[in-house]
Amino acid sequence: MPRKDSPKRGKLSPPPLDTIHSGDATVVLADWPDEFIDVVVTSPPYFQQRDYQGEDQIGLEKTPAEYIDRLVALFAQVRRTLKPTGSIWVVLGDKYVSGELLGMPWRFALAMKDAGWILRSDVIWQKPNAMPSSVKTRPTTDHEYVFFFSKSKDYYYDADAIREPHVTFSENSRMKGGRRHFHQRGGTPEAGKNGGSSNLHDARWDQAFHPQGRNKRTVWSISLSKFREAHFAVFPEKLVETCLLATCPAEGVALDPFMGSGTVGVVARKLGRHYLGVDQSAEYCEMARKRLEQDVERVLFT
Repeated sequence: MPRKDSPKRGKLSPPPLDTIHSGDATVVLADWPDEFIDVVVTSPPYFQQRDYQGEDQIGLEKTPAEYIDRLVALFAQVRRTLKPTGSIWVVLGDKYVSGELLGMPWRFALAMKDAGWILRSDVIWQKPNAMPSSVKTRPTTDHEYVFFFSKSKDYYYDADAIREPHVTFSENSRMKGGRRHFHQRGGTPEAGKNGGSSNLHDARWDQAFHPQGRNKRTVWSISLSKFREAHFAVFPEKLVETCLLATCPAEGVALDPFMGSGTVGVVARKLGRHYLGVDQSAEYCEMARKRLEQDVERVLFT
């Protein structure tokens, strides 16, 4: 269980930046000071999916309720170490038991809301290269959820850093009339839509679109990634990059309490951010450290 706050907590020093720590994240974070992390990007072990050979590891609980309770307890420690302007991104897959979907991602999201987190968005991570399935009684799963929570209503978010190319008026547009809406008064394609925008109804659609692109959508199509030293699927760098660009300022600190192969650290370094990692498996911690060392050497000698 998380350690209770004590009068001495304010005297604790943060761990050295760009380091990885072995142990139960709930326990490790209990010895860290308050409010120094900018963002968390992580994917906890999924419920009853894999044995990571650790003692009392998260993911092997007997019931969904026990699993969710442990995750919420961990993120209580995360919340304490997070700056008031901080936020977290949590990737979580679901689980079938006897042919029935348990709904684990949404059990987690609702429990986090009950614990005081503000749910800002649910993102669908769609996997173009998802594993094939022989199932014949339901659709094949090719997505996972990414939940975006903030600690407070006033949080750091850079929408411009993750804008997408505009589709409207491009060759990919499915809008009826296409470019004919330009320069036509009252050219809004749907009656009542955008009724309060004088630009659109005065035939100035071109002024209604941000020059850097449209706002990021909530379906991200990103292929699964591999790392030759790991026998498990690793975070796609593109997914982590999107999260860090949006919610971690330059020179900020990103934490992954389930560090695995170290992808969050690799991407943080590439983007000019700092990282901290925790993993219960000493083997994975060493794997991540070696990967990061090799990444630094590759940068230095290329």
